[in-house]
Amino acid sequence: MTDRVRAGSGPAKPGPAAAPAPTADPAELGRRMMEIADRSSRLVTAFLEKQRHGETPEIDPLNIGSAFLAMTKQMMSDPTRLLQTQMSLWQDYATLWSRTTQRLMGQEAEPLVTAEKGDKRFKDPAWNEVAVFDFIKQSYLLTARWLQGSVREVEGLDAKTAKKVDFYTRQFIDAMAPSNFVATNPEVLRSTLESRGENLVKGLENMLADLERGRGELAISMTDRDAFEIGRNIALTPGKVVFETELMQLIQYDPATETVARRPLLVIPPWINKFYILDLKPQNSLIRWAVEQGHTVFVISWVNPDGRLAGKSFADYMLEGPLAALGAIEQATGEREVNAVGYCLGGTLLASTLAWMTAKGDDRIKSATYLTTLTDFTDPGELGIFVDEEQLQAIEARMAGKGYLEGGAMASTFNLLRANDLIWSFVVNNYLLGKDPFPFDLLYWNSDTTRMPAAMHSFYLRNMYQENRLAQPGGISLAGVPIDLGTIKTPTFMLSTREDHIAPWASTYAATQLFGGPVRFCLSASGHIAGVVNPPAAKKYSHWVNTRTPKSPEAWLKAATAVEGSWWPEWQKWVARHAGGQVPARQPGDGKLTPIEDAPGRYVRAA
Repeated sequence: MTDRVRAGSGPAKPGPAAAPAPTADPAELGRRMMEIADRSSRLVTAFLEKQRHGETPEIDPLNIGSAFLAMTKQMMSDPTRLLQTQMSLWQDYATLWSRTTQRLMGQEAEPLVTAEKGDKRFKDPAWNEVAVFDFIKQSYLLTARWLQGSVREVEGLDAKTAKKVDFYTRQFIDAMAPSNFVATNPEVLRSTLESRGENLVKGLENMLADLERGRGELAISMTDRDAFEIGRNIALTPGKVVFETELMQLIQYDPATETVARRPLLVIPPWINKFYILDLKPQNSLIRWAVEQGHTVFVISWVNPDGRLAGKSFADYMLEGPLAALGAIEQATGEREVNAVGYCLGGTLLASTLAWMTAKGDDRIKSATYLTTLTDFTDPGELGIFVDEEQLQAIEARMAGKGYLEGGAMASTFNLLRANDLIWSFVVNNYLLGKDPFPFDLLYWNSDTTRMPAAMHSFYLRNMYQENRLAQPGGISLAGVPIDLGTIKTPTFMLSTREDHIAPWASTYAATQLFGGPVRFCLSASGHIAGVVNPPAAKKYSHWVNTRTPKSPEAWLKAATAVEGSWWPEWQKWVARHAGGQVPARQPGDGKLTPIEDAPGRYVRAA
C-alpha cells in the first residue's frame, strides 16, 4: 500500500532553531489569549453541533479493545510469569535509583539503559548531562522496554491479535514519552523560560489553526503549506496533458534528447497519493531524469475522486487507467509497444493488468518495472493490523455515506507506522516549542491527501489485504476475466527498499516466485519514498543486486552485492535493453492527440 511518508521518508526536519521572541506587552498577550478563547469556543460549538447530528466518532473503530482483552486473559492465566516481570521491573528501578543517587552526589555512574542510536527525542544534551532529566529518560526507557517485552511474551494469542497488541502498545509508549510534555522536556522548559511562555502561546495558536483546518479534528501541519505550489516550484517537468478519462489524465513530457527509445515509458503511480512524488523538484525528479535518459515518458495523473465516482471499481482503474493509456500512447506516437513502471499500488495494478492482458492475448507491454509493490499479501507488514473484519466493516460504513474514504483517514493510518517521526516530532515542534513547520517538499506532498472511491477501496482491502486472492491463480476476476500472475512472461525489474514500513521488502520479494517470466530484483537502502526518490547526484543510499532469485529473500540478500549510490542507473541499463531501438524525439501533439493543457494538469491540483 502506499506511499505516505508516512512511512519511509525519514524524520521531519526541525523548525527554526531560535526561540520565539517574548511578548513584552501584557495588553498584546491579553488580546491574543482572548482571541484563542474565542476560537476555542467556536471549535467546541462546532464539535457539539456534530454530536447533535449524530456525527460522533466511533468508540473503538480499530477494534483494539478485543485484542487487549484477549491479551489480558492470557496474562492473568499465568500469574507467576506476571509477578516475575513485575519484580524484574522493580529491580531495574532500584538499580536506577541507586545510580541516580550516585550522580546527584557527584559520582560517576553508568546508565542502566540508553536510547537507541538516532532517537531524536532525546537529542538535547540535558537528557544526559542533567541527572534529573537522565533519570526521567531512563525511567521511561525501562518502562517502555518492560511493557513491550511483557506484551510480546504473552503466549496463546493468534498471530494477528499479537501483532495488533504489540503495535498499539508501541503507540501508547510513543505517546507517553517525556519529550511530549512541557514539564519533562528540557528543551521546551528552556524555551518557555527564555521566551516567558511565548512558545506555549504560539503553540496554542498553531494547534487551533490545525483544528480549524481539520474542522474539529487535529490535522497536524507537517510543513509550510504556503511555501509550495504545484506547477510553480514542484511538478515542474515540462509536458502536456494529451488524454483524459474520468479517472486519470495522461501527461506526455517534452523530450530532452534528439533521439529517444522507440518504446515509450508509461508510469503508473499509486492513486492513494498524487503522482508528483516522482516529480518534486528538478534535482530529485525521477520523471525528469528518465526524460533525460532518452525516454518518451507518459505518466498517469489520477483524479482525486469525490462521491460521483463512488462506484468506480478496481477493474475501472485498469480499464480507464493503463489500458486506456496504452491506446492513447499509440495515437500520440504511433507506437504500439511500451515499457511500463508501476509504483506501490500502481505496481499492483500493473501486475493485475498484465495478467488480464495475458489472458486476452495482448502483448503491448514489453517490460514491467515494479517499485515497492506488493502482489502477495501473505505478510503485508503492520498495515495488515488495520484490516480485520471489524475494521473493514467500520471503513465500509464510513464510506457508505459519502461514497469515498477521506484522504485524511489514509494519512493518519500511514503516519501511525512512524508515529515519532510523523506525529510526535511535530507536536513538540509546533505546539510545545511554538515553531512553524519547516518548508519541505516531500512533506508537502505527503499532506496533499487523496480520497478512495468506496467500491474500489473495499475490493482492494478485502481481496488483497484480507484474503490475499491476487496471489491465487484465478482468485480475482477483472472485467469478467479471471487473472493469474503466474501467466505473466513479461521481463520484470523489481525495486524494493530495505526499511519499507508500507511494503516490506521480504514480502514484495514473493513476486519473484509468482511471475512466469525473467525477474531482476534490486534492493535499495532507506524506505518507501526516500529509497525510490534517490537521484544519482545525491550520492546517497546504497543498493544491492543479485541476478539470481532464490526462493528465500534472505538467501537473495546473503548472495547480493552492495553498490554505492542510487539504483536509477542500474534500472536504466536494464530498461535500455528493452528500448526497441532509437527514433527521433517526439513532441506532445506530434501524433493524433491534441494537447489539452500544460503539465501537470488540473487533476493533480484538485483538493
